[in-house]
Amino acid sequence: MPVRVVSLVPSLTEAIAVSVPGALVGATDWCTHPVHLDVPRIGGTKNPELDRILALAPDLVVANAEENREPDLAALRAAGLEVLVTVVCDMPQAFAELARVLEACGATSRPRWLDEAETTWSRLPGPEHRTTAVVPIWRRPWMVLGRDTFAGDVLSRLGVDHLYATHPDRYPRIPLDDLRAAAPDVVVLPDEPYRFTAEDGPEAFPGLKCALVSGRHLTWYGPSLTEAPGVLGEALRAALR
Repeated sequence: MPVRVVSLVPSLTEAIAVSVPGALVGATDWCTHPVHLDVPRIGGTKNPELDRILALAPDLVVANAEENREPDLAALRAAGLEVLVTVVCDMPQAFAELARVLEACGATSRPRWLDEAETTWSRLPGPEHRTTAVVPIWRRPWMVLGRDTFAGDVLSRLGVDHLYATHPDRYPRIPLDDLRAAAPDVVVLPDEPYRFTAEDGPEAFPGLKCALVSGRHLTWYGPSLTEAPGVLGEALRAALR
């Protein structure tokens, strides 16, 4: 019988859905891809409805150390469920964890998209020059990318060095005046987890260039990795022209 899987991680939901059709029996409200995914929803990544997960009787729950709360995962384990927790702080970890998850979900072979994504990133030409950036991921309060983040590694491989990469915190709270005073070459504004838009974000950084980017391509590790260099690269080039 196929493995019954509940995914608590949007990017892993997409990876499982396209690689092991039929394995998913539940996903979070934030699992937006594939667009037409039709499975029961079990709440958010930070507040999953544990009773609904248990009622689905999954063989495996897929989670992430950053996106999901340990008390929820502990409760699922205590109820007798197997929980696979991924840890992803950079590109090599992403590829390794994706392979591990898909194998655990019953994939009989390595999916083509995973090979294509790994090849795409391994053959990425070195940038002609480096660009400095700050990367807000929330406002009220303002929070930015700090140390050891997957998104930070993605940007670094595209020639973008975010200015808080050595901060002690992974997602530090930085006063807006300090972000402006840092004077980066570009302010990178993703549309998740906070949904920055042309009307909500750039106005806080007068005189600075701002790049509105796809959060899915910046922060998700899954099939979107194949097209991420092109999508993100174009958004960055457009802002820096």
